[in-house]
Amino acid sequence: MMKRTLGRSGLEVSALGLGCMGLNFGYGTAVAKADGIALIRAAVERGVTFFDTAEIYGPFTNEELVGEALRPVREQVVIATKFGFAIDPVAKPGLTTLDSRPGHIKAVADASLKRLGIDAIDLFYQHRVDPQVPIEEVAGAVKDLITAGKVRHFGLCEASAATIRRAHAVQPLSAVQSEYSLWTRGPETNGVLQALEELGVGFVPYSPLGKGFLTGRIDAGATFAQGDLRNVIPRFTPEARAANQALVDLLASVGARHHATPAQVALAWLLSRKPWIVPIPGTTKLHRLEENLGAAALNLSAADLADIETAAARITVQGARYPEQLEKLTGL
Repeated sequence: MMKRTLGRSGLEVSALGLGCMGLNFGYGTAVAKADGIALIRAAVERGVTFFDTAEIYGPFTNEELVGEALRPVREQVVIATKFGFAIDPVAKPGLTTLDSRPGHIKAVADASLKRLGIDAIDLFYQHRVDPQVPIEEVAGAVKDLITAGKVRHFGLCEASAATIRRAHAVQPLSAVQSEYSLWTRGPETNGVLQALEELGVGFVPYSPLGKGFLTGRIDAGATFAQGDLRNVIPRFTPEARAANQALVDLLASVGARHHATPAQVALAWLLSRKPWIVPIPGTTKLHRLEENLGAAALNLSAADLADIETAAARITVQGARYPEQLEKLTGL
């Protein structure tokens, strides 16, 4: 697979990474550990070198899964994980509150290193901006970890352009991760992409397939498992899905010209935006992994891209991307 460099950081990764969250968190089901390891190793065999996890996924078990899967090929891959939540898996599995105090960041780094079974975290993101902790203190803590050799690169998730600039002034950022796809285009209008280009920071879109919707396999009648986060997302109500089907139809019409699927067109569109953008689609199935990776070889023409823009401009996406309480954690 082709490689890309995240901004001016020198951090080279495969043009498409693998988001590992969904293997055992977020969608109400979990694959068997052996199957998750097999999928991750299959991705490596197909040229993927960039793998994304976080302590909150599980919590903790996703890092263990990723670490075990990648241990035999550790020197060939880039592992990204995240800090930023206070986690109480006993009282209520998952996040409780934000916590990016410097001492907590350093404790999370040590715990993540142990779970992943590695000597240094390649890319350490703040998972969500903590309004109680100045971003300069967060960047300073990660800078200390980089000096200590425990972390190699610093990243932020869902941060505003102003926050990105403040953090970068203390410890240069290598990447920012935010939701970005044909139906979530905020980074184009909120100043984030502009700031990243000016600063030389890479961009890692998560949910590049709209949490599965842009694949064309989720219609208005689809149901989700108990615990699946899409059950509480306004954009996934039956009414919103019916209205948003126009986006899938657009991707399918462009894909028909290239014998490509809607998912492949959605990913190829993202890759066309900037050479320092690296999407991280997730999946639990080998054939979907292969489908997604095929997008790296799909070259959309200028006419294709113009048609997508013209048609997308006539479509108003229905439904918020998160319920209100989760949207408040975006940091934007």
